[in-house]
Amino acid sequence: MSSAPETTASPKVVVIGAGIVGCSLAEELTARGLHDVTVLDQGPLPAPGGSTSHAPGLVFQTGPSKTMTAFARYTVEKFSALEVDGSPCFEPVGGLELAATPERWADLHRKAGWAASWGVRGELVSPARCKELWPLVDESMLLGGFHTPDDGLARALPAARAQMRRAQERGARFLDRHTVTGIEQADGRVTGVVTDRATFAATHVVSAAGFWGPVIGRMAGVDVPLLPLAHQYARTKPLPELAGANDPRTGASKPILRFQDRDLYFREHTDRIGIGSYAHRPLPVDPFAVLPYDEARARALDMPSSLPFTEEDWAPSWEACRTLLPALRNTDIEEGFNGVFSFTPDGMPVLGESRALRGFWLAEAVWVTHSAGVARAVAEWMVDGYASTDLHECDLHRFEDVQRSPAYVRERGAQQFVEVYDVIHPLQPMDRPRPLRVSPFHARQQELGAYFLEGGGWERPHWYEANAPLVQESGEAEKTKERDPWSARHWSPVVAAEARVTRERVALYDMTPLRRLEVTGPGALAFLQRMTTNNVAKKPGAVTYTLLLDEKGGVRSDLTVARLAAERFQVGANSPADQVWLERHAPGDVQIRDITSGTCCIGVWGPLVRALVQPLTRDDFSHEGFGYFRAKETYIGHVPVTALRLSYVGELGWELYTTADLGLRLWDTLWEAGQEHGVVAAGRSAFNSLRLEKGYRAWGVDMTEEHTPYEAGLDFAVRMDRGDFLGRAALEQLPPVERRLTALLLDDPSAVVLGKEPVHLDGAPRGYITSAAYGYTLGRCVAYAWLPPLPAGSAVHIEYFGEKVPATVADEPLFDPKMTRIRR
Repeated sequence: MSSAPETTASPKVVVIGAGIVGCSLAEELTARGLHDVTVLDQGPLPAPGGSTSHAPGLVFQTGPSKTMTAFARYTVEKFSALEVDGSPCFEPVGGLELAATPERWADLHRKAGWAASWGVRGELVSPARCKELWPLVDESMLLGGFHTPDDGLARALPAARAQMRRAQERGARFLDRHTVTGIEQADGRVTGVVTDRATFAATHVVSAAGFWGPVIGRMAGVDVPLLPLAHQYARTKPLPELAGANDPRTGASKPILRFQDRDLYFREHTDRIGIGSYAHRPLPVDPFAVLPYDEARARALDMPSSLPFTEEDWAPSWEACRTLLPALRNTDIEEGFNGVFSFTPDGMPVLGESRALRGFWLAEAVWVTHSAGVARAVAEWMVDGYASTDLHECDLHRFEDVQRSPAYVRERGAQQFVEVYDVIHPLQPMDRPRPLRVSPFHARQQELGAYFLEGGGWERPHWYEANAPLVQESGEAEKTKERDPWSARHWSPVVAAEARVTRERVALYDMTPLRRLEVTGPGALAFLQRMTTNNVAKKPGAVTYTLLLDEKGGVRSDLTVARLAAERFQVGANSPADQVWLERHAPGDVQIRDITSGTCCIGVWGPLVRALVQPLTRDDFSHEGFGYFRAKETYIGHVPVTALRLSYVGELGWELYTTADLGLRLWDTLWEAGQEHGVVAAGRSAFNSLRLEKGYRAWGVDMTEEHTPYEAGLDFAVRMDRGDFLGRAALEQLPPVERRLTALLLDDPSAVVLGKEPVHLDGAPRGYITSAAYGYTLGRCVAYAWLPPLPAGSAVHIEYFGEKVPATVADEPLFDPKMTRIRR
């Protein structure tokens, strides 16, 4: 995210795009006192020809992302209060998702859990109830459905008009028939927008151009990682079964309908049915080749975003429609088109101020469903410097450089289209392009039978089949009960063996994907002191766990800061956005460099680790000679390393960093020396289990900008007895804590949950799970949840696929509370 924007006495904001996002943003900005707002569009208003102009308007609020659900909830709330010419801009007809397969029926149970976690009303219903809600459905093919009564239909163009009027009343102006031809800039800041009719001075420019986003981005010299794709939508001829059923002013009375097993959705259009299909092949669209509005009309297109219907892609979907809704067998399609809209590599919006050009903002890849919520968040961000909603999943800087290549954006964007309605496991890796990023140890990991998942483009071993004999030898197979089909995906009993060996002997972990920044310069110490919450003003050789806060005191990241020399620090960070945040605050005498790709890291942990490492170095690795949270630059065998005595698995050990060219030699050196100590390679799954037993938080999962350090249990990382730091003033004004990140132990030793499930207290959902994993040392599944403050021993229930799983609030840390295993 950005820092608070630099503004003049009267900031001038130009929004490019007068679709639903641009209109919503203008309304939100003017509501916050920014009245010098100009919205430009190349097409005619109020229907300028982008995705908004053809959107079917379905608003299903519930999804796996808490942030996206919050966006959708606000959109429903806001549109429900809007009217145009006496007609509402939102019709709360409800939503109904159908299951025709056991896998989908199980997934709807999971979705019902999300709804309860995020505060959306919903219930699982029988096939008979599905038939009551949608009489045209063939209930014999259904196992059930998920009904959400507060979902419904957004009338996108009227909603845009209503917000446009509000913004105009506060001083905003909307200009159509203005084609943007350039973005002016000076000294790294945006200064204006050039159109074919005039030039508009600006201190802030927001690209809300939808699938034209890459075109605007190129003018500004800014990457916009989205792929426009065409999506089929058709309307039937009038149906006798719908005659007189719906008021023509609203057009619908039945819930919006999803038949995701066939990649279809349905809505009523008075006496017709509108049908959207994701079942066809991806149809990428070149945003630079999309016709201008008038040229599109001249070629018999309704608008630039409405392309000719491809009949050959429709046939399989039409057959599936007629199977689900037998009434369609007596009619046909009256009209159809292929509508263009945007997909990103991970399916999320692209929001925020550009790193490359200050004052140039993106609000792209946003669907009508989330439009008002996104607009509010971006307006807050621009005016206040932060949003009230966590935006890390949407931050334009979340992508690695390799994920921004045109080839990657095209391939992953197309796959997002294919997977829109797929049942996706939370650990499910992408199939292509892989492998993309590999550590120097990759060849050795393959030899050991690594099971790779993927994150940030990195191949990440989750366990090693070479350790399978350990399962039988130790009886792990007996201890590890058979899992349910969902939690058994991307899991193996080998994980238990790797966790046990880490606790009893020693294990090597590939920690290369951890982001590493080098911060140097005369002002480096003062800068890091100002940016973080803990005291990093320690002598060289010290390592400090600390936090980055935003202006409201929210945890925007956690860091480990190793002071390697007076003016040189190695910072362990979380995402590319952390570097952008630091760079935007850095004074001229501080340099920040990402060294991740040129380096690598092995975590070597376990009670026998000192016996393994000490013979390989002349430096003293005893507890007295190399204390906890200390750093040394030394050698392991022939390899120069930066050794940090840290442990996120709760065992004695070190993180050993070296350059990528020497990584394989470091691995082989440790591997060979470790044979006499029973060393194993261990994967990410064991790591996650061990770190949860120890109570270590994962930023972006357990806590985000929506949480304060005190709520997250990170008080120890905040030093209020030193000088000022970013977010301190907000911490001083915080009200008493009303929620806490809480450790839970599941009562049943064989039960597991995975994360995002609702937690019930006194029969009602009161929170949700963040991280969860089986704790093999404890013999119970460990889960962390956001809940009201509760004493240890309190009983709660976690809803897992519709079942209420009992759990108990536990004191933490659950494992080795006196830290005797790490500090020895």
